[in-house]
Amino acid sequence: MKTLIFNGSPRAQGNTAKALELITANLQGEYHIVNAYDCDISACTDCRYCWNNKGCSVNDGMQEVYDYIQSCDNVVIASPIYFSELTGKLLDVGSRFQTYYCARKIRNEQPAEKPKKGAVILVGGGDGNMNKAYETACTLLEHINCTDICKPLFYHDTNSSYITDDEEVKLSIKQITDYLNEVY
Repeated sequence: MKTLIFNGSPRAQGNTAKALELITANLQGEYHIVNAYDCDISACTDCRYCWNNKGCSVNDGMQEVYDYIQSCDNVVIASPIYFSELTGKLLDVGSRFQTYYCARKIRNEQPAEKPKKGAVILVGGGDGNMNKAYETACTLLEHINCTDICKPLFYHDTNSSYITDDEEVKLSIKQITDYLNEVY
């Protein structure tokens, strides 16, 4: 079992990272984490290379991610919420999924042959509105052939507490991990 995790947080010890530590502690098989703030992946430039070709014309860290997307069983998107949306750096990485959109909609090809399961973890403070970010995460997951997405984890109390102290969060993370560990 292989799991690809996109971490949209700039904070190495923040709530998003702590949630991912809880996930990976019980995740079966191998996993690969793409840290949006530390990776060598630039945003899509709309060069339209992918309108006629598989992959992307930009040769950076996304090439390894494309390979992992083809072979993985699960994909997790985890992000803090900034102004009711995924973080900008995570959106930069996600914009490179344009090649999968073009495969399906323009080239009439299956973008990722292997169906996958997906999970979304969103954390933040503020007004707690996570609907837009969740819709964006689901759109990204669907483009890379996540055909089943489990119930998300929304934690919006980071201004006053820490995610690892919340028993409901621990239960939700166990449910996500159990879901990801199931053979698809």
